[in-house]
Amino acid sequence: MKKASLLLLFAVFMPVAAFADLELTDTPPSDEVELHLAIRRIGLSMSKTEVKNAAEYADSPVSALKADSQDFIKGVFDTALEYRRNKFRWDNSLFMEYGKTTLKPYNAPATSNENADKILLSSDMSWACWEFGGFKFGPTLRGAYDTEFVGDPRQNIIRSSAGLSLFDHPIIKSLYLTGVYEYDFTYAGDQTSKTGAEFGWRLEYQLREGIKFSTNGYYREYFSYSDYVSTDLDRDFSAVIRMDTNLWGNFTMGPYAQYRRAKARGVDVYGSNSVIGISFSYIMRYGLITLEDKKS
Repeated sequence: MKKASLLLLFAVFMPVAAFADLELTDTPPSDEVELHLAIRRIGLSMSKTEVKNAAEYADSPVSALKADSQDFIKGVFDTALEYRRNKFRWDNSLFMEYGKTTLKPYNAPATSNENADKILLSSDMSWACWEFGGFKFGPTLRGAYDTEFVGDPRQNIIRSSAGLSLFDHPIIKSLYLTGVYEYDFTYAGDQTSKTGAEFGWRLEYQLREGIKFSTNGYYREYFSYSDYVSTDLDRDFSAVIRMDTNLWGNFTMGPYAQYRRAKARGVDVYGSNSVIGISFSYIMRYGLITLEDKKS
């Protein structure tokens, strides 16, 4: 626990020290300002299985004739407002995801399950104190509100973090290690504060013209809690892998895989959720402002 606390203190202190020293160590020759609206993905995944006369084929060896009818739909909205000024970066992003599966057995009422439900509003600030080999490296500060559309109970977490990150590389869009503080008010009367550490990434690689591979995710480890709530997580891992192929314009289609694995404090085993599918997406990056003011 002592080592974990020292690691958290180091991760929080480093960015503060680096930001405090910016005016002394950085005097840019020009004032470059960029503002972009990045539509990272607006996607829709849909599938429908309709089985008729399943009761009459209940004893059939052909599974397709006696299966349950089911509908699956999942929507994703992932966008960010990206601000750049010299070595300073400030991203404000909104990620929303909702997925639902409805089963319609021939001999029972229809049932529905949510397999994805997330709203994440976040703000990230980073400073490129060092640059080498195309990499930008420096302190990062993050703040986020993590919630859901209709969860029961509906998750409500305010999260702040500070640490170091690599960013704005052609492949490594973001790679960071931070200390984390969370205020969790999911349960009325059971609000908890937590500290931990987080490692995260967002990578993109152009395989060839019109085909792009991308992945993003995080791993969180919690060290301390203000109170005991059995559903609070000890550790949490989430990863998404995608391959987008241009169909026409900015519309893409491709396979994706999504995996979540976590362990709660009051449970001895891990819970997990995995999804594999194909989705249609719209991806675009709009340049809103691009200015360069040369200084004498």
